[in-house]
Amino acid sequence: MPAAPPEPVFEGLKVIDCASYIAGPATATVLSDFGAEVIKIEPPGAGDPYRTRAQPRAGFVSADNPNWLVDARNKKSLALDLAAEPGRAVLRKLVAVADVFITNYPSDVRRRLRLDYAELAPLNPRLIYASFTGFGESGPDADKPGFDATVWWARSGIMDLVRTGDAPPTRSPPGMGDHPSALALYAAIVSALYKRERTGRGSHVGSSLLANGLWANACAVQAALCGEDVRPEPARAHSSVPWRIAYRCKDDRWLILSITPDETRWLAFRRALNADALDDPRFATLAACKLHTRELIGALDSIFATKPLTDWSALLDANRIVFGRVATMAEVVGDAQARSGGAFVPFADSAQLTIDSPFWIEGVAKTPPRRPPGVGEHSDSILAAAGYSDAQIRGLREDGVVG
Repeated sequence: MPAAPPEPVFEGLKVIDCASYIAGPATATVLSDFGAEVIKIEPPGAGDPYRTRAQPRAGFVSADNPNWLVDARNKKSLALDLAAEPGRAVLRKLVAVADVFITNYPSDVRRRLRLDYAELAPLNPRLIYASFTGFGESGPDADKPGFDATVWWARSGIMDLVRTGDAPPTRSPPGMGDHPSALALYAAIVSALYKRERTGRGSHVGSSLLANGLWANACAVQAALCGEDVRPEPARAHSSVPWRIAYRCKDDRWLILSITPDETRWLAFRRALNADALDDPRFATLAACKLHTRELIGALDSIFATKPLTDWSALLDANRIVFGRVATMAEVVGDAQARSGGAFVPFADSAQLTIDSPFWIEGVAKTPPRRPPGVGEHSDSILAAAGYSDAQIRGLREDGVVG
């Protein structure tokens, strides 16, 4: 008889997702990928505002908000008015039997709604209370709201550094800081679950956009902590590292070099390109190149302009030169390596693909992703499982507490 498939890692784990925009819900999504039951708390009526596509523009082809698809999959929806005491009473009843409570409400909002750790921890000594904030739980900005663009990207210094010369700073793509930050909160929760296995007791764990932005920018931030003057790169034509910048190919596509600065690798690169311009004594060694960086950039610009990106990719790959193709989004979603590596997975109930959480465990199958629920789609079943009678559920609906 064939062996039964292993249970998901978090089979039976009960998670309450009381968060929005984006890191908190994304953390719950990763837990759900490994089998956790996630109850999404959202307001009655329109539901979580993250359901609505931001900054609508002409040309949208998807009937869904793509962001919602990835960050709300697998979950059950309970539409609950947390501004009303009866709604908070329902939530407290759920918390009493939950394993993990995730929130990114600002700390002052949590206190006002009596949903902070001090209020909920006594209800359940095994509860892992996971809070995600913009700036942290303490300090002068602790109660300020923040988004990944304003905190992870801007406040961390990344936004200032990721530009050249006097170019104005550029806004980050949506969710760029939130999704990696979600993995930090996930790591905190899993660490707390391990601690609970040893001690039997829950914990308050947390992370913030600011902490994650500083961690992402750690090389530059540590240099600044060591007293160094860290500045944005100069304009491309004045770069001091021509072997680590981007070049335009004949077809107006770009590639970026990332050649480790040692003589052996530089020689291998010159041999691979086999271009007369690089036989110039000024480019014979890296030491010489450093004295003639502007001339080297000009020479490489001329060389890379002679062939399309596909030709250069084949040549550089054949010679094991480290580089990156600057991919368009159309290429990203069709990337054969990403697809064969399992980065994209289909929803269990449609042919639509979604992005898998970015790690795996040998011998463990992830939960096939289910499309996000409708607002309050599971309200009745969740309340019934929590012990509410049909009459009580009707009463909560009639009072507008549950949707």
